[in-house]
Amino acid sequence: MAVPPPVPRIGVFGMDEPATDGPRGCRLWDVGYMSTLKAAGAEPIMLGTTPPRRGYKEWLSMVDGIVWTSTVEAGGQASSEDIAFMQWCRKNKVPLLAIDHGLHVLNTACGGNLHQELSLERPEALQHRHPPEKGLRHAILVLENTHLTEIYGEGELVVNSEHRRGISKLARGFRISAQALDGVIEAIEGEDPQWFTMGVQWRPASASASGLDIQLFRGLLDACEERMLASKQKLEMAAA
Repeated sequence: MAVPPPVPRIGVFGMDEPATDGPRGCRLWDVGYMSTLKAAGAEPIMLGTTPPRRGYKEWLSMVDGIVWTSTVEAGGQASSEDIAFMQWCRKNKVPLLAIDHGLHVLNTACGGNLHQELSLERPEALQHRHPPEKGLRHAILVLENTHLTEIYGEGELVVNSEHRRGISKLARGFRISAQALDGVIEAIEGEDPQWFTMGVQWRPASASASGLDIQLFRGLLDACEERMLASKQKLEMAAA
């Protein structure tokens, strides 16, 4: 009898989406990263909001991939702990999906910078944040020949939009994978084919997410499974 492959364990670093009694975009699972990851087929593990000052290997030994969400906002800038955490993930090729403020911190940790207020610095931009109107959505363009195309398909996609900051200077080692129709960067991904790393501006586990957004988490799971298989094959070759 064949042994089923292990279920990828995904650590959520940061805060989960707040519980809400309002409508859920897809109405198929509860709001939040833990619930959405479970629906995608993962075993979610909450890692908290602050990385340890040392011992990343032990801290992350329990997970196969990371969802990096919002922590302390701090203007979207990366702390020294954030930078050390990101560098460890990069060195060890830990699949990483950064969301919303997590995207901002990932970009600054890797040398990029941000627009702190899109409405002032990019006055020609679309409305990306409108607090009185919950669930604001707009179209983005998924760029061809990117990992995001493999996840969502090429062309236009409608996502939620609840941010006032945005990427101004893209970090080295990354490429743009989606833009709003006004040119604001909405998603980035790493250029290293050995390290799955992706950041998105929208919130794919919030109350205003669509059912299609679960594909983003499944893309992360696929990367984790590939890494797990490669690690298993490496161990088997070493033991042969």
